[in-house]
Amino acid sequence: MAKPYIMLVDDEESFVEPMQKRLDKRGYKIIAAYSGDEALRQMDTHRNLDVVILDVKMPGMDGIESLKEIKKKFPLVEVIMLTGHATVESAIEGMKLGAFDYLMKPCEMDVLTAKVEEAAGKKHAHEEKIEKARIEKVMSTRGV
Repeated sequence: MAKPYIMLVDDEESFVEPMQKRLDKRGYKIIAAYSGDEALRQMDTHRNLDVVILDVKMPGMDGIESLKEIKKKFPLVEVIMLTGHATVESAIEGMKLGAFDYLMKPCEMDVLTAKVEEAAGKKHAHEEKIEKARIEKVMSTRGV
């Protein structure tokens, strides 16, 4: 299976640029956004994203608000919440709203990539179930 297509969303360029390079070196296709609004605009264009790595604390639309919008517009895309300011409350809220997982900054690259692979696997499994259901529906309407 191809490497997951990732969007990294964080308002700190000093975090995004080195992280983007590290993920790129590992063979991931990755794009960056520096706000929740920008992430949603890019997702309209990049419809084949698998995983969003989303910072919780951002000015304007924060990570929790961004997560709500992502899950509303792109329900199959998996979101990994990432923060240097973790609180139990925001972790619980993110998970209730459909985040795949929640990691602390800085996190080990191996831990992050393992979570990305796991999240992408979950997304692809959902897509396969949906496709199978569509095929079964078409087959049943044709009496096959």
